[in-house]
Amino acid sequence: MNAEDPSKTLRFRFFRLPVLVSLVAVLALPLLQGSAAAAEAIRIGEINSQHRLSTAGQAYRNGLLLALEQINGSGGVAGRPLQLVTRDDAGDPAQAGRNARELVEREHVQVLTGTMLSDVALAVAREAGRGKTVLVVGDALSDAITLDKGNRYTFRVRPSTYMQAAMLAEQASRMPGRRWAVVAPNYEYGQSAVASFKMLLKAARPDVEFVADQWPALGKIKGDDVARAIRQSRPDGIFNATFGEDLQKFVQAGNRQQLFKGVQVVSMASAGAQSLDPSQSEAIRDWVAIGYPWDQITTPEHQRFLDAYLKRFGERPQLASVFGYTAMMAIGSGLKKSDGVDGDALVEALRGLHLASPLGPVSFRALDQQASLGAFVGRVSQKDGRSSMHDWHYLDGAAYLPPVDYVRGRRPASAMK
Repeated sequence: MNAEDPSKTLRFRFFRLPVLVSLVAVLALPLLQGSAAAAEAIRIGEINSQHRLSTAGQAYRNGLLLALEQINGSGGVAGRPLQLVTRDDAGDPAQAGRNARELVEREHVQVLTGTMLSDVALAVAREAGRGKTVLVVGDALSDAITLDKGNRYTFRVRPSTYMQAAMLAEQASRMPGRRWAVVAPNYEYGQSAVASFKMLLKAARPDVEFVADQWPALGKIKGDDVARAIRQSRPDGIFNATFGEDLQKFVQAGNRQQLFKGVQVVSMASAGAQSLDPSQSEAIRDWVAIGYPWDQITTPEHQRFLDAYLKRFGERPQLASVFGYTAMMAIGSGLKKSDGVDGDALVEALRGLHLASPLGPVSFRALDQQASLGAFVGRVSQKDGRSSMHDWHYLDGAAYLPPVDYVRGRRPASAMK
């Protein structure tokens, strides 16, 4: 019996090794590709007005980021992390539209969000409709977003101008005066807010009359001129829809001219993010306003949000932070319900969706894709450059949604399919 030639055995083993390695690599390739695909990020496009509204815009983005990190920390969506891709619209609707097209066509985002200004939101909503890409508006208020110019792919988290105007008209109807003046920025949101407030207040109090309308351009208010014109009309009450620096200038001018003395003010904004000049520190006194008493809310869901926000960013949240957080949580919940599928599947997942928010349970009404998130209404005063809110109560948005017939009369039929 002849012994085996060791050199032949060695050559045979070395010959088989590369073949074996190649075979293992080929067999493992589908597993590696499947793993990579499972971990591929779901891209969320955010379009925001960082230049025009830097404080509120950053607060909104902080809320988005906090929710995104929490979703990813709990496993993402079907094992896929969410990734935020941001663009600054500079407050320009045309730029916002271009941003939306780029995010959808080049960046391949599956969902859009952001859009703090109403005209910007409408521009992005048009592109969302064309591209069949879901847009979850977090902050913009105009009724047109979910009514006249609504489409199948656009949802909104924040209470609309109709809803907030209904809350304030309810308060105004209980006030004794009947002569009202209005001041609002002359663009989509302001026009919508005033129209809704007038309609709803007149319905509740047919005896009221509107004696002065002031429409300053956004960011260009001439406070003394506006205050003087309103003062000359001798109103019993003023409905305010200005915000940001415009509101600050209006308040200061009104205080100098004693516009607010003996006059009730109901306001869509509380000036909580602004610090007035010390000489004007008590310019706002007991306005009935929509605000955010962040340090007085004791519900467990808000406390969890507050603790997480303070830990992550080292500063107090703003109302925009709540909207950003809730918008991203809604996106995450919708994607989970649709197994990460975008487009029409995500639309169906979001319609009627129920989710938790820092302010309590929220759902999207299928009819107009408006969320039932509510608002805090109370008495707001300004002192030492800070605002405080008292005698406030939270109004559930579900009770202030536009009536079904009203929605059907204004919302395009194609948006409700």
